[in-house]
Amino acid sequence: MKRFLLADNKVQFISVVVINKPPFSIESVSPRLLHVKKIILAVAVLLLYSVAVHAQQSTDTAYQKVLAERTAKIVNTLGIIDAKLYKKVQQQLTDQYLNLNSIQDKSKATVAAIKSKPLSKGEIDTAVKKEEENKTAALKKLHNEFIANLKTSLTADQVDKIKDGMTYSILTVTWKAYLEMIPTLTQVQKDKMYGWLVEARELAMDEGSSDKKHAVFGKYKGRINNYLSAEGYDMKKEEAEWTKRIQAAKDTKQSQN
Repeated sequence: MKRFLLADNKVQFISVVVINKPPFSIESVSPRLLHVKKIILAVAVLLLYSVAVHAQQSTDTAYQKVLAERTAKIVNTLGIIDAKLYKKVQQQLTDQYLNLNSIQDKSKATVAAIKSKPLSKGEIDTAVKKEEENKTAALKKLHNEFIANLKTSLTADQVDKIKDGMTYSILTVTWKAYLEMIPTLTQVQKDKMYGWLVEARELAMDEGSSDKKHAVFGKYKGRINNYLSAEGYDMKKEEAEWTKRIQAAKDTKQSQN
């Protein structure tokens, strides 16, 4: 290869020898260096795994703390004096939450796997529906076993308190609101409405989040409102009148103070 240099206004050509170095290859690295690199890589992998495990353990510990506080709050409403029975019921409740989460998480993973497959929309919908049926069956079995175990050591009233605790007492709050809103309800209407709310509570117990528990009750409240409308009640009017009564009671209380 020739290159030129400018010297004394004259162009002089010089020859330059270019040595083409071969590209880097693994063979060019000494065995000892390769061994060191492998050790470094192994250590890095172990460190990453350790960090991941620590993060998971921290998450699990935090969840266990929340679960312990939640279950204790519920069991505290039962008036249990015997320490052994208290711990037994709290453990039953803790296990129920863990088992519910396991079923819900497994179902979510299954649905995600189904949707990732190269299937037609109809095939995916059918498979997802089947998985929902499997989940419902698993939840029902778990639910029945949980209630049966509670009944071996608790009264019916205590079992109901656990059900209310697991569903944020939505049944009690909703029922009280309906009775105050429509004081003219017949006993037949009350029985049907309360039955639906009890059914909603049984289903809401097995949901994995507050929003989903409220959604179950929302569905049943829609059913109740439709029923009352068919019975001749103007629900918008009833609610408006109820709101007026509440405000009037507040105004009276303030004036007395």
